Amino acid sequence: MAYLISLPVVGIIITILCYFLGIRANKLFPSPLTSPMVIANGLIILIICLTPLTIEQYLTGGNMITLFIVPATTLLSLRIYRQWALLKANVIPILSGCIAGSVASMASTFGLCKLFSIDTGLIVSLLPKSVTTAIALELATKNGGFSGVAISGVIITGVFSAAFGPFFIKNFKLRDPVAGGVAMGASGHAIGTAAALEIGEVYGAMGGIAIGLMGIITSLLFLFVPLLF
Repeated sequence: MAYLISLPVVGIIITILCYFLGIRANKLFPSPLTSPMVIANGLIILIICLTPLTIEQYLTGGNMITLFIVPATTLLSLRIYRQWALLKANVIPILSGCIAGSVASMASTFGLCKLFSIDTGLIVSLLPKSVTTAIALELATKNGGFSGVAISGVIITGVFSAAFGPFFIKNFKLRDPVAGGVAMGASGHAIGTAAALEIGEVYGAMGGIAIGLMGIITSLLFLFVPLLF
């Protein structure tokens, strides 16, 4: 049994099965709380906590799924290229939205952490939660943060964006796909953009642009983080 659960294929099968169950649950009970990302993550956590499968054994296969990030990113760049005319026509609103999103994310995180007297290391770890994992990890560790907390913050933020982004777009009647895509990409990086792609190609393309801009803007803003402490 120990040998079987240590096989990489176990982690792959569990991930695919949990996501499939998440899709089914969302179709039966449409709600931000039944987003496939939320259901899949919750089920995987339960499996690791309640079965002999350890996180290390799961990741031997689960990490293989991350190999698809590169081709998925390439496809996203193709979608962005197809929307080049729309991008040029809205470059100022897109850039302004990403600046506002980065400032709002970092300012709200810092304010809440200070309100609850959170440790400086944790604050630094949580500040880059709205950018991709690679950038967040680098920014957090170089400024005295904790890698595990930074990664957790990024994942949780992305899952919430994927779960609630479409809900807010629909219920607040946000009909502009540029605004909706930038909002989801700026708030939820790659995970939010993946959910935006399910709404429409323009949403996904604008989300992809927002991912890159958020990384650049947040990295520049982090130059001023030492002045806060």
